[in-house]
Amino acid sequence: MTSTLAGLADTAAALDAADPLRDYRCRFLRHDDPGIVAYLDGNSLGRPLAASAQRLAAFVTDEWAGRLIRGWDESWYELPLTIGDRLGEVVLGAAAGQTTIGDSTTVLLYKLACGALNLRPGCTEIVLDRENFPTDRYLIESIAADRGLTLRWIDVELAGGVTTDDLAAVVSERTALVVLSHVAYRSGYLIDVPAAVDVIHDAGALLLLDLCHSAGSVEVDLDGWGVDFAAGCTYKYLNGGPGSPAFAYVAARHLDEFRQPIWGWMGRHNPFEMEQGYVPAKGIRRVISGTPAIIGMLPIQDSIDLIAETGMPAIREKSVALTEFAVQSVDAVLNGRGVVVSSPRDPERRGGHITIDHPDFKAVTAALWAQGVIPDFRRPDGIRLGLSPLSTSFAEVLAGVSAVAAQLGD
Repeated sequence: MTSTLAGLADTAAALDAADPLRDYRCRFLRHDDPGIVAYLDGNSLGRPLAASAQRLAAFVTDEWAGRLIRGWDESWYELPLTIGDRLGEVVLGAAAGQTTIGDSTTVLLYKLACGALNLRPGCTEIVLDRENFPTDRYLIESIAADRGLTLRWIDVELAGGVTTDDLAAVVSERTALVVLSHVAYRSGYLIDVPAAVDVIHDAGALLLLDLCHSAGSVEVDLDGWGVDFAAGCTYKYLNGGPGSPAFAYVAARHLDEFRQPIWGWMGRHNPFEMEQGYVPAKGIRRVISGTPAIIGMLPIQDSIDLIAETGMPAIREKSVALTEFAVQSVDAVLNGRGVVVSSPRDPERRGGHITIDHPDFKAVTAALWAQGVIPDFRRPDGIRLGLSPLSTSFAEVLAGVSAVAAQLGD
């Protein structure tokens, strides 16, 4: 084992030295904190950028304190759409006027799902899979119960995800909406979106895509793929901070008829007129309900700027390399210890994280956290290694896998 670890350490050092993105790690606060041996949970909460700390401080002293209520007229009112357009351009493959920032992912998924169903009034079924993120499942169950719709569930393997064949077997002329995660939250399975869109649209249905585990890690082309609706959080690979506002995308072809159910003053046409009755604003602003969380969305801008500087192709290339090295390390170091890789081994079908399973991993995760190795635990018995391309080194990956091996013993 000693020689195996030494060989992998040499490989990690060589990969880090050759990594064209290696210098970006220093843009993140406390990236060299000796108390954090390996941070492998960037797909749950990204590290903060130093630029965000500066932006937040400057906002409080200059814009908030200096401009006061005038800030709404000067920039804040448009900020959800300004940042949305920038996010669409740099990360989502979405032309301007289709993306906005605000609310939580759960609330935005609710708005988009209800708005989509309103566009298909004669259809009676919603399709989703049993391994989708809990919020997606619970939310759609609630909507179906309220509207008297039928849920068509897709059963998938724990280490896999929804395939085109799976969709073709359940999508029909009765289907109003299909809800999928681009990258499965547990296995990391990366669906073939263009092929899925073909199946869904051929049946006359609409697609709502959850981008929580892909935005900022996997290349996305919402316009090019023909996606109808999408939502995702900004606190993972977009480094927006705990609870930072989510984003919503509505394809331009649907905007004129799109009606979401949470009517609030900021989503109304001419909101400051305070008129009687609700008239939705034109364009993507109609997705907004109440007053946007301006402070909460500020750090997203720094992450978008960083991604624009590096480019999503380079980020995806680094992401693939990280997960490939993680799988290689698990195979070499944890071989014979009962550990199973519960993620696709084909990098074309894998997002930015991998999951490994073992019956003892719940206790192991707690022990790892105590020593500064930070992955996360996902039931029933998985450790998820989330590898953020701009802030994770190959040496961290090996340190994390080696720590797991030490906890399991011989």
